[in-house]
Amino acid sequence: MHILSDRALGLALGVALDAVFADPRAGHPVALFGRAASKLEERLYGDSEPRGAVHVIVCVGGAAGLGVLAERVADPAARTALTALATWAVLGGTTLAREGAIMAGALEDDDLAAARERLPHLCGRDPSQLDEKGLARATVESLAENTSDAVVAPLFWGAVAGVPGLLAYRAINTLDAMIGHRSPRYERFGWAAARLDDVANYVPARLTGVLTVLLSRDRARTLAVLLKDGHRHPSPNAGRCEAAFAGALDVTLGGTNVYGGRTEHRPTMGDGREPEVGDVRRAVRLTRAVSLAAAGLAVLTAWRLRRR
Repeated sequence: MHILSDRALGLALGVALDAVFADPRAGHPVALFGRAASKLEERLYGDSEPRGAVHVIVCVGGAAGLGVLAERVADPAARTALTALATWAVLGGTTLAREGAIMAGALEDDDLAAARERLPHLCGRDPSQLDEKGLARATVESLAENTSDAVVAPLFWGAVAGVPGLLAYRAINTLDAMIGHRSPRYERFGWAAARLDDVANYVPARLTGVLTVLLSRDRARTLAVLLKDGHRHPSPNAGRCEAAFAGALDVTLGGTNVYGGRTEHRPTMGDGREPEVGDVRRAVRLTRAVSLAAAGLAVLTAWRLRRR
C-alpha cells in the first residue's frame, strides 16, 4: 500500500478522534512542545534575528524530523495509526467550536463576567472593558481566524506533506503564539517565527476564505466582502478569514482592540451591522461547516495524490 493511502485514512481517523475526544486535558503534545521550546529559548535567547532563526530551525526541524521517522515505519497499519494520532494532536477544531459555544451560552445568559473570563481561551484580547457587543465581535473574529489556524492549515499540510507537515505546521504556529508577537523582548528574536507562520498560513487562509464563500447562504456577498476587505487586515492572512466570515454573517468586523495595554486600530471589514449575541452561535455553525469541508477536502487530496 502506498504511503499516501495511509495518509488519507490516517487523516480521516484523526479528524474522527478530534470530533470524539477534542484536545486532551492533560499532557497535550503541543504543550509538551511548548515547554521544550521555552527551555531552548532560555539557552539561545538574544536580542537578534539570527538567534531567533536558529531557535525556529531547531524547533521546527525537530518536529518535522519526528514526522519523517513516523512515515518511515514499514507497517502500513502503523503508519496509518501514527498519522491519525498526529492529526488528532495538531487539530483544534472541536475545542474551538466548543469554546465558541460556551461564549455564546454565556452571552445569551447575560453573564458578562463568565464571558470575559472565558474569552482568553480564544484570543489574547483584554476582555475587562468589553461589553456584550465587544465580546461578540472578539469571539466571531477569533473563530474566523482560528478556523484556519486550528483546522484548515494543519489539514492542508497533512494532506500535502503527511506527518512531517502536520507536526512542522503545529510547531510553527505554536512558536508564533509564543514569540511571534510584537514586544520589546521578541521584536527581533521572534521575527523568524512570525514570518514563517505567515508563509505557512498563506494558502490555508485563502482556502478558508474560499470554503467560507462556498458554504455561505449569500455567496456573492461573501465573495465581494472577501475581495474588497480581505487585504485590509494588518495580518496578511487573518484578514482573508475574517472578511469571509463578515460577508457570510453579514456583519462588520474590525475596529479597536486592546492587547495587554497595547491598543490597535484596525480597518473594518464587511458592510453589515456590528456583531450581536446571536451572531456568535451562527459563527460557531460556520466554523463547524468549514472544518468539515476542509477535512473532506484534505482526505480527498491525499487520496488523489496517491492515484498520481
